Amino acid sequence: MRRETLTRWLLAALLLLFILGPLFSNGIDLIVDWLWFKQEGFAVIYKTILQAQIRLSGYAGVGFMAVLAVNLWAAQALSRRNRMRVYDEVVELPVLGRVSSALRGAVWVGMLVVGYFVGQWAMSHWSDYLLATHAQATGTEDPLFAVAAVIACAISATFMYFIEGGVWITPRGATMVPAARSHLLVLGGLLFVLIAYRFKLAEYSLLFSPRGVLYGAGYTEVNASLPVINILIVLSLATTLAFLAGAFQGGRLRLAAWAVATLALVGFLGGSVYPELIQRFVVAPNEIDKEQPYIRSAIEFTRQAYALDRFEEREFSVGEDLTLADIKKNDATMRNIRLWDHKPLLTTFAQLQELRPYYDFEAVDNDRYWIHGTYRQVSLSPRELSSRNLPRSGWINEHLLYTHGYGLCMSPVNESTPDGLPAFFIKDIPPVSSVPIGVTRPEIYFGETANDYCFVHTHQQEFDYPAGDHDIYATYKGEGGLPLGGLLRRLLFALKFGEKNIFFSTDLGPDSRLMLYRQTRARVGRLLPFLVFDRDPYMVVRDDGSLVWMLDGYTTSEMYPYSEPFGEMGNYIRNSVKATVSAYDGHVRYYVSDPEDPLIQAWSRIFPGIFLPFDSMPKDLRAHVRYPEDFFSIQASMYAVFHMRDPRVFYNKEDLWRVANSNARGGESAMSPYYTIMKLAEVGKTEEFILMVPFTPARKDNMIAWMAARCDVPNYGRVLVFTFPKQKLVFGPQQLESRIDQDPAISQALTLWGQGGSSVIRGTLLVIPVNNSVLYIEPLYLAASAGGGLPQLKRVIVSYTDQVVMEPTFDDALARIFGGAVSTAAAAPTPPGGITPGAKSSAAPPADIQSLIKEAGQHYDRAQQLLRQGDWAGYGEEMKKLGEVLNKLAAQQK
Repeated sequence: MRRETLTRWLLAALLLLFILGPLFSNGIDLIVDWLWFKQEGFAVIYKTILQAQIRLSGYAGVGFMAVLAVNLWAAQALSRRNRMRVYDEVVELPVLGRVSSALRGAVWVGMLVVGYFVGQWAMSHWSDYLLATHAQATGTEDPLFAVAAVIACAISATFMYFIEGGVWITPRGATMVPAARSHLLVLGGLLFVLIAYRFKLAEYSLLFSPRGVLYGAGYTEVNASLPVINILIVLSLATTLAFLAGAFQGGRLRLAAWAVATLALVGFLGGSVYPELIQRFVVAPNEIDKEQPYIRSAIEFTRQAYALDRFEEREFSVGEDLTLADIKKNDATMRNIRLWDHKPLLTTFAQLQELRPYYDFEAVDNDRYWIHGTYRQVSLSPRELSSRNLPRSGWINEHLLYTHGYGLCMSPVNESTPDGLPAFFIKDIPPVSSVPIGVTRPEIYFGETANDYCFVHTHQQEFDYPAGDHDIYATYKGEGGLPLGGLLRRLLFALKFGEKNIFFSTDLGPDSRLMLYRQTRARVGRLLPFLVFDRDPYMVVRDDGSLVWMLDGYTTSEMYPYSEPFGEMGNYIRNSVKATVSAYDGHVRYYVSDPEDPLIQAWSRIFPGIFLPFDSMPKDLRAHVRYPEDFFSIQASMYAVFHMRDPRVFYNKEDLWRVANSNARGGESAMSPYYTIMKLAEVGKTEEFILMVPFTPARKDNMIAWMAARCDVPNYGRVLVFTFPKQKLVFGPQQLESRIDQDPAISQALTLWGQGGSSVIRGTLLVIPVNNSVLYIEPLYLAASAGGGLPQLKRVIVSYTDQVVMEPTFDDALARIFGGAVSTAAAAPTPPGGITPGAKSSAAPPADIQSLIKEAGQHYDRAQQLLRQGDWAGYGEEMKKLGEVLNKLAAQQK
């Protein structure tokens, strides 16, 4: 008796440890997240999701345990009332008698444990639950939980009968009391009712069948699988009746066994063999005729699911009559040709502007700004703090002292210095601007880099930025983060991060604030876990000089009928949300960019007040929204196939496209979409910011079409596809790259530059439509082959019609092709030294003085770069050149 009591207490203790251990850890996280959601103004999201999880966990977990408990009690009662008396030929199990009490307790403990896991499983489906309870039209859930519950009831009841004496083991096998058999037969009947219901739901799953030519129900599914499913529903209900009849006849099993065998046989033959025979001997010989209506449905629904039905399709009447006057007329397009690829520019930014080892440029993004009244495309990269590269690790350095990045680099996409380095609009620490874009709040507490939590407004001043041989320190003045408060919150945060210093440090005070979830993409995703966010956040400099991150959010689904899936994303996607995150405070706002999306409509009803109208976005941010590259790439891949609307053409793949391939990076791969500023032929009246990509036929390299997404309000979101006449040959990117490789002069130069410790980096070949013609532009960079090589823009290749030229500058290449002087330079910027952040720019100096000032700045930048590399000889040479330029400048000013 004492042993049994000890066993029970041990089982109870293990159960409590199993449940309460995770509950304590999860409880700490829940409390901290509640404080954070509330501080950020999103408490309604937290409460709604938590309430849904509690309901589901309660419904599923408690319901599961209740159903099992009723069956266990029934099994226990029936066993004791109808215990079988067998006197001969009984296989004795003496151990069972000694441990029966422990086994009985194990069954009940197992019920609790399984119920706990069922509740956890149900909690993970909170988003389905919320959508189902708030959608205008809801589907029916698969009763997997109910089927599992009935099976668990049968297994646990059988085990309980075995313990309580309802089942005996004899040499002839197991023997069960009639009441036990009747009980299990009733459960079996209930199971087959649920199986019939699952067969009914299987009818809808045919809409997502991958068997036919396209995704969705085809001829075989509609004319073979569907009738078989209806038969299986009837047989499942008949099997239920057979089980119940056996239960009322004292537990007879023969009729139930025959019913199950019949159902299994029909299920095998009708579910696998019959549809395969129909597919092979009826559909395959006449596939196009049999599948045509279903192909039409698949095309229609896939175009709707990926918003391809919104595209505007036009013919591009390509010509070869582009003149010098046309080039000058399209000067806004010419001055915004992207000559700096992201990868070489990121390397150059890192070597010239990281300035300290603990700063990092995570990525380069393209955007546009009005500068001196001119629409300019720029490359921009924030200078973020990389805590893993701090000069000395430690809790104070990582969480109190080094807390933020500082400023950014901005350069025009089409300009370079005489040395082939990027020309900067904004650079250095503190930020120095040569254009009327001031950065007044350069601190970056929230960014793309995955830095850990930090505390601000502490007794320890934060490192702000380096200044020569000393450092500048500052104190946070914003409202971001969680207030630390008193000892209770200190203890809570210490337990959350497992760090005792949070509780004991004297550098922290009641006014200190905890910054957490500082990675931008993770931050917006934690607040709205039901959306998928773009992998490429980008930074915007607002009119007041503050820095804001912008991200694109997507609603996705894998349950859109007849729609072809795209990888693991599902088969439905909309760019429904634009998110903004303050780099200083971390404040997040969500704006609805596609109000027609039914999913975002449902989420807006679930979380009222969270999603703001797109028109309510501040004007200076709305001017920088971009059509997202990830979404555009998915649409381009799907459109390459689903632009074919005729079922016969689609079936034969007569007009199959692909995104154009390129060999510029050393291997054949699909081109990435690229942003540019240009005037859309026959559509746009002025130049605008677009995202574009070219297409080629699936098995050829000539260009067949190009696709452009408009980014500027009020035309944001409109996508156009321009198709070339099929009787006209238009070179594709790979064909142009082959022509470049075959040009004797260019090939010889590339071979020469690739020797002697240098490497040639070929940039992205850009396809730029101008009027009714097409220009091809490819930049070339040189860098030292050894580690740390600095990419420099050295040549630009331009092709038009049958001409391919390579010159030091884009202007030179245009002049050589079109036979006249061309200048793509924009209005003159203010001199180096820039404007004070927030101040207005002054008039530009005379052209000759301006040129000398620019040259002086270039020599100084180059000298500093060589100094950081330890090249003292090069540093001395650049300083000598700087002195010569300064002497000329002094002579000009006399």
